[in-house]
Amino acid sequence: MLKVEKFIPLEFAANNYLVYDDELKCAVLIDCAGSDDEIFKFIETNNLNLEKILITHAHFDHVLGLKKFKEKFPSVKILLPREDKKLYDNLGVQCDMFGQRRAETVQIDELIDETSNIELCGKKIEIIATPGHSKGSCCYLVEGNLFSGDTLFYEEIGRCDLPTGSFKEIEHSIKEKLFKLNENIKVFAGHGDNTSIAHEKIHNAYFGTNARYF
Repeated sequence: MLKVEKFIPLEFAANNYLVYDDELKCAVLIDCAGSDDEIFKFIETNNLNLEKILITHAHFDHVLGLKKFKEKFPSVKILLPREDKKLYDNLGVQCDMFGQRRAETVQIDELIDETSNIELCGKKIEIIATPGHSKGSCCYLVEGNLFSGDTLFYEEIGRCDLPTGSFKEIEHSIKEKLFKLNENIKVFAGHGDNTSIAHEKIHNAYFGTNARYF
């Protein structure tokens, strides 16, 4: 059975999730926002083999740690949503927009979409394309756990006013894709607290049955 460990860096508080099998010792990191030393220590203490880093979308606060991780684990493969390649190539512009230090880019090993095949310890990781927060935003589903990036938050949604964002697209992604998943699925968001599909279908401020804004 896979386990999930959550790491929250002080800078920007964009969640990192280490998904791993404690017996087989294989692991993937979902988003790479910081908390480098803390995650390194956890990986080493538990004798894990970090195989891949899966990026939910290419906004700078979710990829700040890539260079340090690639230096620490040279064989790790970095996977990025294909439709967010242009955003990734313009990380410097993104950082300048927010008046932040520039994130250093590294080579992306694979550009992925819904047709890509990803596994962890023989278990399929399903890629769900969920454009709206950015054109390439995606979620990763494995063993009843959904890693939603900045698409779906606890009773909220990701902002849609940044380059390549679209409220119409995020509405479709959430209502027609995520809300049609099994209600028991746990949701691990890119910022803030965990939630579930069942909870969001009722309480999400935008698209739940008890929505506050619509």
